[in-house]
Amino acid sequence: MTNLVPTPCIPTRARAGRRRWLAAVGACSLVAAVAVPAGAITSGEADGGRHPYVGGTVLYYPPRNETIVNCSGSLISSTIFVTAAHCGRDGYRVSISLDEVFVAATSPRYAGTFLAHPAYDPAHEYKNDVAVIQLDEPVSGATNLAKLPPAGMLDQMKADGSLSQSRFTSVGYGFRGYTNGPGGQTPVPSQARLVSIGTFSSLSPNQLHLSQNPASGDGGTCNGDSGGPNLLGAGADETPIIAGLTSTGDTYCKATNVTYRLDTDTARSFLGQFVVLP
Repeated sequence: MTNLVPTPCIPTRARAGRRRWLAAVGACSLVAAVAVPAGAITSGEADGGRHPYVGGTVLYYPPRNETIVNCSGSLISSTIFVTAAHCGRDGYRVSISLDEVFVAATSPRYAGTFLAHPAYDPAHEYKNDVAVIQLDEPVSGATNLAKLPPAGMLDQMKADGSLSQSRFTSVGYGFRGYTNGPGGQTPVPSQARLVSIGTFSSLSPNQLHLSQNPASGDGGTCNGDSGGPNLLGAGADETPIIAGLTSTGDTYCKATNVTYRLDTDTARSFLGQFVVLP
């Protein structure tokens, strides 16, 4: 374990809710400008130790003089933590925490280097939205790990008809959602690992779209869940396979959870530099 490596910035959700979240918590520090993180768990519950491989990226937020979790991600090896590319800057030093409830004063942290997909472009932040944090030291006892999907998994599921019937488990440290109040809707932070379940909505070449409409009984993600896993299956059928990383969604986190697929050739060619692919 290592001490925090400060990186000043704030969490936001990729583009969809950026202006409202910036207005809610203030402008990002220009010193190191970690890129905009996205999408918290809505209509969810406490993790209860079910996903010890899911953690959060940690940074110092100067306007409030606080150290916070600003994005989410997963250990796929004892030294590789996968997250969203828009959660950081390539080559920057960052830290992660794996505590289920993050407490700045006491939560152990691991330091490493943020490495974004080389084709990621912040101007087109939904494309190639994958990165890893290469940790300086292995996480002790990291035997329970998230798994990457086999090549073309979601395309195969679409072809055989199983995808439309599938549920997905979202895990992350972001907002619980928004509440109505004076001046409009106010975000409800968590800084804890939460879990929710959503259903299939649509598939595109690079993205898996999941319903998080509470009217349909679905939960999903919100600000601060960016980079967190959306695992194939739910309940007794849940697997540790990351179908997609939380990338973006609608402004108030009530409709769609847009995830970046990890079963594509583009994602696999990048991740294959760091771990053995299935």
